[in-house]
Amino acid sequence: MNEPALTRKITLAARDSLSWRDRQIMSDRIVKNILLLKEIESSKTLFLYVAFRSEVETINLIKELLLRGKQVVVPVTLVSEKRLLPVEIRDVDKDLVPGYCSIPEPRLELRSSHVIESSKIDTIFLPGSVFDEEGGRMGYGGGYYDRFMAYEAPLAKRIGLAFEMQMVDKLTLQTHDEFLDLIVTEKRLIRRTR
Repeated sequence: MNEPALTRKITLAARDSLSWRDRQIMSDRIVKNILLLKEIESSKTLFLYVAFRSEVETINLIKELLLRGKQVVVPVTLVSEKRLLPVEIRDVDKDLVPGYCSIPEPRLELRSSHVIESSKIDTIFLPGSVFDEEGGRMGYGGGYYDRFMAYEAPLAKRIGLAFEMQMVDKLTLQTHDEFLDLIVTEKRLIRRTR
C-alpha cells in the first residue's frame, strides 16, 4: 500500500473509532466556528455535503443556514458521469433520502426542479479523509469533489471540515487534488491562499 493510501486508511480508522458523542461534540464546535466566519455572512448560495458515517456532522449547520435565509445546495452523486449534481433543499427532514452508498441526497423530484447552476455557488463545504496545514485535502478516492471544484465552481470559496485528528503537517497529493481556502476543525481555523 502506498503512503497516501496508508495515511487515508489509518486516519479513517481513527475517525471511525471516535464515539458518536465525541463526534457530535466536536461537530457542534466546528459548526459554531463556521457560523462566526465572515465568508458565511457574505455567501448567498452554499454547497454542503450531508455527513455520512463518521464525517463531521452537517445537518445542524444546514438547518441553521436555512434559518438564516441562505440558499443551501447539496450534492447528488452521478456515478455514471463521475460528477456531483448541485440540488437546492429547503427542508432537511422532507428533502433528503438515502442515495448513492446510502448517503442522504435530495429526493428524486428535486433533482429536476431544483438543480442550481454551479457558477452561482459562493461557498463549498467539503468532507475528506485527511487534511494538511497547507490547505491540502485527501478525499476518498473518487475525485468527485476535486472535479466539482476545478470545473464546475472554480471561483467558490472552499472550506474543508475536519476533526483535528484528521490534520497532518503535509500530504503527498496528486496533480488533480485541489487545495482549499480554509479548514475548520473543533480547535482552529487554518486559512491558506491557493
